[in-house]
Amino acid sequence: MKPPALHLKAIGKAFGETRVLSGIDLTVAPGEFIALVGPSGCGKSTLLRIAAGLESPDEGSVVLDGRDVTAIRAADRDMAMVFQSYALYPHLTARQNMALPLVMRRMTARERLPLLGRFLPGVRAKLSAIREEIEAAATMLKIAPLLERKPAQMSGGQRQRVALGRALVRHPRAFLMDEPLSNLDAALRVHTRSEIVDLHRRAGVVTLYVTHDQEEALGMADRVAVMLGGRILQVAAPDVIYRDPQHIDVASFIGSPRINLLPASVDAAGRAQCGTHIMADGIDSPTSSQVRLGVRPEHLRLDSEARPWSLPVAIERIEFLGAGALVHCRAEGLQDPLIASVPPARAEALRHRPILHASANSLLVFDSAGARVGQRQIAACHAAE
Repeated sequence: MKPPALHLKAIGKAFGETRVLSGIDLTVAPGEFIALVGPSGCGKSTLLRIAAGLESPDEGSVVLDGRDVTAIRAADRDMAMVFQSYALYPHLTARQNMALPLVMRRMTARERLPLLGRFLPGVRAKLSAIREEIEAAATMLKIAPLLERKPAQMSGGQRQRVALGRALVRHPRAFLMDEPLSNLDAALRVHTRSEIVDLHRRAGVVTLYVTHDQEEALGMADRVAVMLGGRILQVAAPDVIYRDPQHIDVASFIGSPRINLLPASVDAAGRAQCGTHIMADGIDSPTSSQVRLGVRPEHLRLDSEARPWSLPVAIERIEFLGAGALVHCRAEGLQDPLIASVPPARAEALRHRPILHASANSLLVFDSAGARVGQRQIAACHAAE
């Protein structure tokens, strides 16, 4: 059986008294694209730098294709890293920036000498092969007309493509990308996302992609690893991360607008009650325990009649978003406002007599520690008498 392309095993890291990573374990299969997503300061960039060899872990190991490379320097790991800042040499053209890693790898120090080197046997053949690879990569990334320009003569998006091309020509065993799109404007970010996914598919190697942007993570990756507080809380396919989060922090971080969270208590029959309303049934949680119920804005509906899982609310404001609208409202006894995503016409028609309702099977239940609580059978919910 072929070993995983990349395995980060029990990685721990601290800077002084600050613990940055705690027991990170992540396996990336050959050819897989995994996005590390989380808020600033959660440790995702530090983890990527450890994988690249730019930082040393205090505990754990980095295994690439079955070989422990923890003690191997970054230049010898055969990984290509794309930085947020592009990291292009300003005095070199795009062609020279892309050629540099190939020249350093394939040519000896003597062959790289400016004057003498070109007359040594075999140098012309090596330079010709490097030139062909650069032009092939430039054609793929649509930057062939930019090869003779220096970074100052290019836009941010063009510089990012050159950085991607420099990584591509190395034919690495892994791509490591640290928020490569954060300096681009919104429209260019969407376009470059497609280019990176296409690049990954063509290269067919493991890709570890760090971002704080959940749209990037969900839209690009085969699997998403959600990090908070130096730990990975969940690793799963994008749709599973969104609809089946296993921790309240994952549910809260993923999704825009954020998931609605309601405090509730569980009675002897396993029913979750919020105020005078029964919200969910069949909950596997101790009697009288406190839980939080999560429901996505798109699973809330606005109506004028009470139905299963219904709450009378007062609308505070309606946020129109073209094809849809976000209704911000408050329910009696709840500290935080609720947000429902509904058609604009529906929001306006029910402005003065709104009742929010949702199907019981759209509810997610979390215990007091934030872990997901199982439900034996979700029954139709009703208002408590």
